[in-house]
Amino acid sequence: MQNVIPNLLKQRAYLTPERTAIYFQEQSLTFKELYDRALKTAGQLNKLGLERGQFAAVLLGNHLDSVVILFSMQLIGVKTIILNNRLTAAELLWQLHDSKAVALIMEDSFADLTPIFAEQLPVLSLITKTKLFLQEPLDVNPIEEIFLDEICTIMYTSGTTGNPKGVIQTYGNHWWSAIGSALNLGVTERDCWLCAVPLFHISGFSILMKSVIYGMPIVLHEKFDVEQTMRDMEEKQVTIMSVVGTMLTRVVDCIQDREFPSSVRCMLLGGGPAPLPLLKACMDKQIPVFQTYGMTETSSQIVTLSPEYSFTKLGSAGKALFPAQIRIERHDGTIANPREEGEIVVKGPNVTPGYLYRPDVVNEKFRDGWLHTGDAGYMDEDGFLYVLDRRSDLIISGGENIYPAEIESVLLAHPEVQEAGVVGADDEKWGQVPVAFIVLKNSKVISQEELKQFCASQLAKYKIPKACYFMNSLPRNASNKLLRRTLKEQLNKGRLC
Repeated sequence: MQNVIPNLLKQRAYLTPERTAIYFQEQSLTFKELYDRALKTAGQLNKLGLERGQFAAVLLGNHLDSVVILFSMQLIGVKTIILNNRLTAAELLWQLHDSKAVALIMEDSFADLTPIFAEQLPVLSLITKTKLFLQEPLDVNPIEEIFLDEICTIMYTSGTTGNPKGVIQTYGNHWWSAIGSALNLGVTERDCWLCAVPLFHISGFSILMKSVIYGMPIVLHEKFDVEQTMRDMEEKQVTIMSVVGTMLTRVVDCIQDREFPSSVRCMLLGGGPAPLPLLKACMDKQIPVFQTYGMTETSSQIVTLSPEYSFTKLGSAGKALFPAQIRIERHDGTIANPREEGEIVVKGPNVTPGYLYRPDVVNEKFRDGWLHTGDAGYMDEDGFLYVLDRRSDLIISGGENIYPAEIESVLLAHPEVQEAGVVGADDEKWGQVPVAFIVLKNSKVISQEELKQFCASQLAKYKIPKACYFMNSLPRNASNKLLRRTLKEQLNKGRLC
C-alpha cells in the first residue's frame, strides 16, 4: 500500500467548505474560498511555466496573498523554497543558487532586488506578486493525492560551520507534526490559532498546515503588535498562539491589571527556555504557557512542557510528543543516565529525512534513524528534557537563530581583522544579541561603526554585532579551536581587556 493521503487543501475544502480558514486584517476566507483562490493562482503559476517537481522560491511577508501562493504551489506539486525576508541580497543569492530554484516569487516591495538577482542568476525567473496575479490562469487539474515522503518545503538553516543548509520537510513531516501537536494539545471545534510569527519560519508555516489538517481558522498578523494581538484574542476568540519569549514578555506587560482573555488555552512558547520571573508573571495572570523544544529539522515542536509542570519541572522543555522519541547520548554513542549531560538526539516521522543536495551532512548527523541535533542537555528521572545549550554556541535573539561562525566569517573578510569571535550577550529586549571580539592586524585602529557597516552589506540586521571588543588575542585550546565559552565568561565578568 502506497503512503499517500488526499491533497490537503482540496480535501479540507470538500469536508468543511463554509468553515472560516483565515482572518487577515479586515478580510476573511472560508476553506472553499481559499481553495478557489489557490486554484486560480496555481493556474497563473502554470502560465508562467512552473510545473510539478520543480523547486521554486518565495520571498513573502505575512499576508493573505502569501497563504494563497503557498497553497497554490502544493496544488500543482511545486516544491517550495521558503526564504527569510530579513536576509540580505548576498544571503538570498546564496540560497537561491544552492537550491537550484527555477523561479522566485516575491513581494513587490522586494522588486529593487530584481537587478541584483537577474545579474547573478540570469536563468532564474523573477515574479512579483503583481506580475503573478495579472496572468490569465491556465486550467488546472489539481493533484488529487500526495505522497507523504514527497518534498513539500525547504527552509535554510545555518550550521555552526560553513554555509546554510536546506532542510527538507516532506508532507509526511508536516502531517506528523500536526498529529503530534494535536495529541498533545488536543483539538476542539472552537480552536482558533493566532499567527504573529513569520511564515518563513517553521513555527509560522506549521500553523498553516495545522489549519488545513484540523479545519481550524487562523488569525494572521503581518507582524507582532501587542495591542492588536490582545484585541484579536478577544474579538476572534483565539484559543492558541505561538510566541517567543520577547513576545510573551510584551503580552504580560500589556495586560497590567486587565484579565487575560479566557478563550486562550495555550501560549505555545518556543525559541528557548523561559526565565523564572516570566513564568511566575504568566502564572499570576493566568496565562497558560506551554514551553517547547523544536527546530526546523523537526518541523516545529518535538518536545513540549504542559503548564502544570511549569514550576515542578522548572527550566524543562517537557517530554517528546507522542509519535517522537528523544534521548541523550554520550560522546561514544551510548545512552546517558538520568541527569547526565550529553547530546540531544531525536527520532520520529516529523524529523527531516535530510538536507538538500547534502548527503555528507545526512551521514554526519543521522545514525540508525536518529538525528543528532548538536544541542546539549539532559533528561531527569521522569523523562523531562532540559536543554543546556542550543547547538552549543547558538545565539537566540528575539526568536531568530544566529550562528557565530557566520558572523565571524564576514568579520574575517575585513582586510584589517586578524581574528574574530562572536558570542551572545544577554539583552533585556531580545533575550540575546551578538557581540564580537576582534584582534586587528598590525595594531590597526578602526571603529566599531566601521565594522558594523562592513557587516551590514553581508548580514541581516539582527546578525550585526551590537558591540565589538578589541583584544590582543583570543582564547584557544591546544588544537587552536576558538573557546567561545571563555569569551562569554570574560564578557559576563567584565574582563574585556
